[in-house]
Amino acid sequence: MTGTTLDDYTDRYARRVRGMTASEIRALFAVASRPEVVSLAGGAPYISALPLDAVGEMLGRLASENGATTLQYGIGQGMLDLREQICEVMALSGIDGGCGASPEDVVVTVGGQQALDLVARLFLDPGDVVLAEGPTYVGALGVFQTAQAQVVHVPMDSDGLIPEALELAIAEVARTGRRAKFLYTIPTFQNPTGVTLTEERRERVLDICERAGLLVVEDDPYGQLSFDGEAPAPLRARRRDGVFYLSTFSKTFAPGLRVGWILAPHAVRDKLVIASEAQILCPSAFAQSAVTSYLTTMPWREQLKTYREVYRERRDAILDAMGDLMPTGTTWTEPGGGLFVWASLPDGLDSKAMMPRAIAARVAYVPGTGFYADGTGTGHMRLNFSFPPPERIREGIRRLASVMEQEMAMRQVFGAVDRPAHRRRGQAGADAPGPDLA
Repeated sequence: MTGTTLDDYTDRYARRVRGMTASEIRALFAVASRPEVVSLAGGAPYISALPLDAVGEMLGRLASENGATTLQYGIGQGMLDLREQICEVMALSGIDGGCGASPEDVVVTVGGQQALDLVARLFLDPGDVVLAEGPTYVGALGVFQTAQAQVVHVPMDSDGLIPEALELAIAEVARTGRRAKFLYTIPTFQNPTGVTLTEERRERVLDICERAGLLVVEDDPYGQLSFDGEAPAPLRARRRDGVFYLSTFSKTFAPGLRVGWILAPHAVRDKLVIASEAQILCPSAFAQSAVTSYLTTMPWREQLKTYREVYRERRDAILDAMGDLMPTGTTWTEPGGGLFVWASLPDGLDSKAMMPRAIAARVAYVPGTGFYADGTGTGHMRLNFSFPPPERIREGIRRLASVMEQEMAMRQVFGAVDRPAHRRRGQAGADAPGPDLA
């Protein structure tokens, strides 16, 4: 077939392809990567905090001394040495043998994204319902969309997922004659809000899901990046049955290696391995060996502390800059870890419509619409603080605040929005109204 156009393929696509749309974050990368743009958009870790010379030497040795095995095929479940080390990593968060954490029940994946996709492949038929926080991780929405599932968002507040709203969502789905297949949640330093589910709510959420027979898919990429003391124990550390625990080395070591994992209930392990083998045959032996060598030969616990210190400084920089520069009426979360701040805009501002002006002002963020299945969230934006240094973060917030002020002024001039006489600038806290996370 020569001279083909898009129309020549449209009728040939599988039905699941028709709903696929580009990620709003991925679409921003080409612009946000330009050096003149201060990117507060992506969730890239600050890789320069690693001892890159030592990492380079380690990778070189893997190829020169062990290339016959590290450059060869591996097994579908992942290397046993790495699965054993993953159990050591999880034990730091309280997921140990007493919680059913065993190398036999760990499946190594190509990053956390493949872990999500495997769970979706196992449990979702077209038309099934997934419950997820609103807002939630854009990559998860893409996976559920490809599976032709319907995402029902459960509201959040500054303490995380609201248990009463979860009960209502489960009941509402049941009233339609359907049953939600699982709850997808990022309870610790959530993406995109940075909010952490409280201890008390963790137990209530688990109780609600257990009573409803609802599986829990816990995504925990950020739990070891706590700035203010230890993070609460993961859900999987509290309940072993019905909880799938997903994590990755992308945020604590190197995203380019694409190594993540699932800790699954034992009865499901074999199905996950079969599904993974059908997708990729086996995860990269070289990437797995690199992570194994890193965890074996390098002071990775000290590196975690370094990341926490770097990100704490940058978190403080973005919060200070927002407090000093953001227009009245803006509110935001104050994350205790992770990589993100979620900002709620003054009345009438639309984060998606504002993007072209922001890019022209050489600053990038992610509009809130990317984190809702139904495209709502125009009054919000996600800001990342992990990658730019503190002085660039402040400059980025200065540029962004200027764009917001211009938008507000234009709307007042043209009567697009009836602005109140005064809206107090405020951070989420005891003395200021919390951000609207619903």
